[in-house]
Formats: sequence, C-alpha cells, structure tokens
Amino acid sequence: MKRLAVLNVVGLSESLLGPATPRLNAFRDAGSFAHIRPALPAVTCTAQSNYLTGRLPREHGIVANGWFNRELAELHFWKQSNHLVLAPKIWDTLRAELPGFTCAQLFWWFNMYSTADFSTTPRPMYPADGRKCFDIYTWPHDLRPAIKRDLGEFPFFGFWGPAAGVRTPQGAPDATTRWIAEAAKWIERRHAPTLNLVYVPHLDYNLQRLGPGHPEIVRDLARVDAIIGNLLDFLAQQSVEVLVLSEYGISAVNRPVHLNRVFREHGWLVVKEELGLELLDAGASRVFAAADHQFAHIYVNDLALLNKVRAVLENTAGVAEVWDANGKRAAGLDHPRAGDLVAMARPGAWFTYYYWLYDRRAPDFARTVDIHRKPG
Repeated sequence: MKRLAVLNVVGLSESLLGPATPRLNAFRDAGSFAHIRPALPAVTCTAQSNYLTGRLPREHGIVANGWFNRELAELHFWKQSNHLVLAPKIWDTLRAELPGFTCAQLFWWFNMYSTADFSTTPRPMYPADGRKCFDIYTWPHDLRPAIKRDLGEFPFFGFWGPAAGVRTPQGAPDATTRWIAEAAKWIERRHAPTLNLVYVPHLDYNLQRLGPGHPEIVRDLARVDAIIGNLLDFLAQQSVEVLVLSEYGISAVNRPVHLNRVFREHGWLVVKEELGLELLDAGASRVFAAADHQFAHIYVNDLALLNKVRAVLENTAGVAEVWDANGKRAAGLDHPRAGDLVAMARPGAWFTYYYWLYDRRAPDFARTVDIHRKPG
C-alpha cells in the first residue's frame, strides 16, 4: 500500500518561493504544482476542515476559527473536539476502503477525540487548584509520555502567543516546528501510518506579526526550508510520498477595522466590567462581531436591527462586502453556526475583535496575544 505524508506549511504561497527555499523549489520542480480555490474564510480551522472532509462549511460546520454558541450565549474559539466537524473525514473513508489503513494527525486542529489512529495536539492541563500546565494531548494516551521521553517537552510557548516564532530562553525561533518535524519522524519509525498529517507552523508567525515584506521573513523561509528538506530526505528513505500544501497566503494590511467599537457607539454592544477591565457580554449584546482576520461573523440577537446593521456595515470604511442569507449560500457558509451577516474586509484591511475604547481597559488576553497587532 502506498503511504503519504501531508506537510501543511501554513502561510506558504507561491510568491514566497525563491532563493531562500532551494529544497521546496526542487521538490516542486521534481513533482507537480497546483493552485487551489482557498477556503472562505481563509483561516486555519475552516481550511483544514475543507481539506480533510472535501466539503464546504455548509456541511462540515466549521464556519471560522470560532463562533457564537447561541444556546450557551457564549463565544467559543479554538475548541479542539473533532466532533465539531460534522462531515466524514478522509481517514474514515480510506479506512473503510483499504484494509490496514492507519492515520496520524500531528497538530492539525480538531485533534481530540477523532477517529485518527494516532494524534498529538497542544493541550494545557487544568488542575483543580486553578493552575494551567502547558502540555500536549495524545491518542493513544501512552503515546504522550513516550514521545516526550524521546523528544523532550513540547515548546508550547513557541507555538502561539507573544513568543511564537521568537527566540526565547526556551529555544530557537523555530523550536516548535522542529519538535513537530521530529514527532513526524518518531511516529513514522514506530507506527508507519498510511497517512501522516503534519502541521508546520513557523511561517505563520512573523508573516502576521511583521508582514510579508519584512526582511525577517527571508530568514523564516530559510529555516522552514531546511526543516522541510530534512523531513523530505527522511520520508524518502521510508518510501513515503509527500504532498506539501498551505491553508492560505498572507498579504500586507495597514487598516484595522474595529466593528465592535462601531456597534458599541450605536448602543448595540454590551460590555461588563470585571476586576477593572472590560469584557464583552455577547449574550446581552443586541449586535456583536466575531472577528476573524479577513472575515467577521455578525450576530444580531435583535433581528429587528438586521437591516440597520447591514446599512452600518456597508458604510464602514474597510468593509468590502456584506453577505446575508443569499450571500452566505453562494459562499458555502450557510450553516446555523454562521453569523446572521458576514462581512468581508477590503484589500489592505482586517477585522479586529477590539470593543474596548482605551487600552488600559482591555482584557488580559488582548494584552498578551500581540500577534494580532499585525501588518500581515
């Protein structure tokens, strides 16, 4: 049976291939190259779900990296249960057709409680005393102590947040990506999966933080190219075919669009004070935006405002299009999890989640996740 490794080099686009990527160039030239129709919205959770199910959000339900749960009246982003993906996965289909087929899923999202044979994903532990201990979750459970014994602790702080892709006392800027690449080798040596899904995150960080034209991006490309080249050599020795893909490309932006501040000015958005800081009360708000880079899902809890909200959006600088039910249907986003309206940003603009008016009143999470103050 042929075996395949899929290397998801997030943020990679054709425009980035060049002198800094000799191994990726050679890999492309020796094989074939194709463009895909990008996911809408072009974000990790939607793009990966499109790839792994072959369906659009109207069927698999992953309308963004997160959405408003109308029953709980809460926003939920970056949840990890695979049960949220409502369509069959590629490994389920192939397992039914190919006796002996196995799948490893390394750091692709929705990687808890899936039917993949081997899974590894970032997951803190939350003891009852209130601590938050950074770690990984694996399936089977005994894979976790074994892989950590051989590779060391997963460099969690290099995976996301302010230290993502930055040299820290805990390691080099590409420490997380190197750990994941070594994990792919580790899984191959011990389990030889038929399909090995590998997430390669390093390019994504500075492309967002610094923008695609920054000189540091060339160094990031060289780092990723070296890691991929080493992994290509290893997989070739194991007679594993390789597919390299990306979820989306990143373009330069210079205009933040604060939709929630607009809604607050109209008296539609409710903010509550906790410990001297402001928190969005989505359940009490008449209108709010779940902003996600190029797209924003607009939830209108008071549907009598729907036409007014649309008019405000259409007259907000930086908004390119506003989709109602018909627009969502045309884009494949007609799923109950989607907003009542969906806004798309103009080129050069991006949607923030900011609802506070003064930074000193911003919630703690906004003070730490500085990757969202981005030119990319």
